[in-house]
Amino acid sequence: MTGGRLTQGLRRAAQVKPAGVAAIDGAHHHTWSETVSRVARAAGVLREAGLSTGGRVAILALNSHRYFEIYYAIPWAGGAIVPLNTRLALPELQYILEDSGAEILVVDEHFVDAARTIRERVPALRMLLHIADTPAPNGFSGYEALIAAGKPAQDAERHGSDLAGIFYTGGSTGKAKGVMLSHDNLVTNAVNGCYMIGYDPTSVYLHAAPMCYLTDGMSTLSITMAAGTHVFIPRFEVEACLDAMTEHGVTNIALVPTMIGMIVNSPGIEKRDLSHLRQFMFGSSPITEGTLKRAVELWPDMKFLHGWGMTELSPIGSMIPHHLRDPKVAGDRLKSCGVAPPNVEVIIADEEGREVPRGTIGEILVRGPIVMQGYWNKPEETAKALRGGWLHTGDAAIMDDEGLIYIVDRLKDMIISGGENVYSTEVENAISVMPEVAEVSVIGIPDPKWGEAVHAIVVPRNGATVTAEAVQAHCRNLIAGYKCPRSVELRTEPLPVSAAGKIQKNVLREPFWREKEKRVN
Repeated sequence: MTGGRLTQGLRRAAQVKPAGVAAIDGAHHHTWSETVSRVARAAGVLREAGLSTGGRVAILALNSHRYFEIYYAIPWAGGAIVPLNTRLALPELQYILEDSGAEILVVDEHFVDAARTIRERVPALRMLLHIADTPAPNGFSGYEALIAAGKPAQDAERHGSDLAGIFYTGGSTGKAKGVMLSHDNLVTNAVNGCYMIGYDPTSVYLHAAPMCYLTDGMSTLSITMAAGTHVFIPRFEVEACLDAMTEHGVTNIALVPTMIGMIVNSPGIEKRDLSHLRQFMFGSSPITEGTLKRAVELWPDMKFLHGWGMTELSPIGSMIPHHLRDPKVAGDRLKSCGVAPPNVEVIIADEEGREVPRGTIGEILVRGPIVMQGYWNKPEETAKALRGGWLHTGDAAIMDDEGLIYIVDRLKDMIISGGENVYSTEVENAISVMPEVAEVSVIGIPDPKWGEAVHAIVVPRNGATVTAEAVQAHCRNLIAGYKCPRSVELRTEPLPVSAAGKIQKNVLREPFWREKEKRVN
């Protein structure tokens, strides 16, 4: 057999550390040997339900040890993972399930009502699998009862270029795109995670960020590969996060800078024992100087790992090297998002795909074994993104003489708010169907708490009355809450357009970013 296999890391962990603690989730503690047994039996449940080879299994749940088990049981059974963002609206979830052709939907107790509605809208689903301590409701299959009674399945041993998962990301054309990642993609990224983050058998990782994102999924696979320990809390809440960190001796955590700011400014933080914590890993944007200063005051020896990536890269595209994770050593270099992984090529290129001199702004292009197979059922968008043998990321950056990358702008109309990616086209499409709206443009504007905020500029139709509140309420019925505009500006004059008739977003953004040295926050 050639090529990577997701289940290999799990089997190895049970081989080298069978009695080691694999998962801590409240009162649930499982060793690596127990975890492999539960995964094999969960895979048997999926097969008994009729999961086809390469069939998709969607997961809509908060963080838990059962989410972790299903994450591995799906490839063990021969299927492909489709994690669902728990913050999406029902129409968005329905679209992803239909687009991916999901055969099974896995939910926890928080999404039972949503799953019932989805089942009515997506009749192709053959099973609703309920992962929780509580009994399964009518119409759902109970995970614990089934794996207790079921037989372990043989590992399907899917590997290499076989599809491991479809990971949906915001669509530049208004519909989410399914990023196809192979076993090779995800295994290579996990190896990079072990090397670049520094995971080893003594690592204890806290799943506080949502497991539906590859930001966390990266560590799901890397910590397993290292035979470390996973600790789970359902969602990020400051007190729950700090309690888990102190109680279980957490060594590693991945958060967005906004969350780190909430931690360092929480009451009583000085009394918390975080001596086990080795480093804060963060992405989406550099940490603010105020948050960093406060963190260094609290923990002078703490390391800070800034990374950059995207779903299309499985997801690590770059990380701060080990010697620059100490703020006292790194200085302003901590504002960079680091260097390329050892097995990945990254260049800064002009519009023709030619590498530009160091210190010159261009687009980040990437090639290597972490680059996606393509977008599910979107050959034209795949060809555009992967032209010339490189992934064209749509992020504008410079690279210095040390190979450090500094993001300066986004070439695509994407907003990053509180660590969430928001494509402006998705929001514009939602607003545009309001009968009172003649024109709309959505941009990202600086926000001191969230980094960037979604801002809608709306021109009403002649004689129509539109309010900011009405626009926001309308959006909440169609798209996830984090995509809804935090502010709405109403204009009577037409929006500025180019000679080709395209709305000039650079003109609309200018007043908000005038005092900023770069066009991302």
